[in-house]
Order: sequence, then C-alpha cells, then structure tokens
Amino acid sequence: MNGSAPVVGDLRKRVGAGIFRRVAGPAGPANRERIHHTPGPRWFGPERPIRTVQGDASMFIGGLRALLLQSLHPLAMAAVAAHSGYRGDPWGRLQRTSTFLAVTTFGTADDAQAAVDRVRAVHERARGTTADGRPYHAADPHLLGWVHVAEVDSFLGAHQRFGAHPLDGAGCDAYIADMARVASALGVLDPPRDRRELADRIDAYRPELCGTTEAREAARFILLHPPLPLVAKGPYAVLAANAVAALPPWARSSLGLPNPGPATETAVRLTGHALTRAIRWALAPSRTAPTARRPPR
Repeated sequence: MNGSAPVVGDLRKRVGAGIFRRVAGPAGPANRERIHHTPGPRWFGPERPIRTVQGDASMFIGGLRALLLQSLHPLAMAAVAAHSGYRGDPWGRLQRTSTFLAVTTFGTADDAQAAVDRVRAVHERARGTTADGRPYHAADPHLLGWVHVAEVDSFLGAHQRFGAHPLDGAGCDAYIADMARVASALGVLDPPRDRRELADRIDAYRPELCGTTEAREAARFILLHPPLPLVAKGPYAVLAANAVAALPPWARSSLGLPNPGPATETAVRLTGHALTRAIRWALAPSRTAPTARRPPR
C-alpha cells in the first residue's frame, strides 16, 4: 500500500504538469509565481467568489461553453475569425486568455490593470467588415458586453454544475458583481451585477444572435478538430460534450448541434463530474508543499 503512494504521486505530478503546460504555456510557472506571490493589493480578496469559481476545474467546461456561445454574435465572431488566430494558434489564444483571467482574479492590482490595458490595446486595433458588409470593432462596448455576459453565464453555470463548492444565491450574485469589476475596466458599459440582470442582458442580445457559417465552422473546429495528442482526445471529448450539453437549446440549434435527450444529458453530466474531479486531483497542490496553496489554473 505504502509502495504505491510514490507511484500515484508521480502520476499526479506528471498529469497535472501536462495539463498546466497545455493551458498556461511555457511561461506558466513563472507567471504563476508572479501572480500568486508578488506582494501588493489585489482587486479581489481571498474571500471573493470570483476566486472560488475561476480557481476550479469546472472552468475547463465553462471556457469551452463560452467560446461556443460567444460565436453566435456575427460581429463578435467576425472579429474572432479575423484577428484572434484561433485556428492557426488555438493554444496560444487559450494561454493568453487563461493568463489574463489568472492575473485579474489573483494578481496584484497593478498587474491586473496592466493586463487590462494590453487587452484594450489589442481590441482597439481589431476592426474590419463582415462578409455581408457590416463594420465591426472589437473595442465596441456593445460587442464587449456580449462577450462578457457569455463568459459570466458560462463560467458560473459550469461551476454550479461541476464545481467543488457551488455558490448559494448570494454568492452567485456576488460572483457576477466581481466579474463586472473586470468588465468595466475592459470598457463594458453598465455590466450586469446579479442573476436577474445577467438573464435580462442575455435576452436583450438574443435578436442579434445567429449561427453564421463562421460560427458553425468554429464550433466544428473547437469540438471535433482541436490540435491534440491522441492520449488527450478522449478527455477533451468529454469536456466538449459537457460544454454542448450546458448550452441553452436555442444556442445548440443555432450552431447545428444536437439536443440530447434527458437520459443522454444525465450520462454526459456524470462524465463531466468524473473528469473535473480528475483534473482537480491532478492540479491540486502537494500536501507537503512548503508554500501557500495556489488555486489551479
């Protein structure tokens, strides 16, 4: 029994390092050290629900759901297709996004503001015209508002389904208010601050949403053709299936994705729970580590 502990510990370390390297990139260890150990005030204290949600393995499913949901706005999707490099460098995009979320959630206030400033500069340069002639600008507060509410709805929904510590009603509202702090810094005007405002804002965007050719192609790429080694394709398929199942039926229909029946949805959700528990186990800090606990990124 005791002899198996080092083997399990080594497996846990190798799996966790592989996941972290894929999501955080080669600069991940240095970024993590800076984010969690640089002294100074933070935008969010350790008791804030944004830290609970965005430090949990459920973010893997929530992040995929957010990408799918965001693609339903034609102008936002056109900007992503033309400027984000999601096909040519999908892991680079993921790593930049995960680092931004980590810095603004856990980093110092100075680092968080610097990260926001960099993103705003990128958004300011990202502009163009859709295939049907409509102009878009990634810095448009209205488009930023859609990207924001799609993220908040997805991250929170995934956490309530798969998180280790789901929030109560007040906690959900507080998480939305925390995310509004980041959204305002990015240029979103009057972001929602509780569940009612979030639902109302998503409903207000509904007439603008549709499953364009670009959105459906992006969904196929994200769900079916991610550039992954063979060993990772099975776990990724579980993440993808749960991201699809977590979408509202109208979003699945717009993207041409199947609407699973109750039995299938239950089975898929069970696999989601199993996989997020496994990721959480792999990314958990060692119990013998001398440093303070670091939320998994």
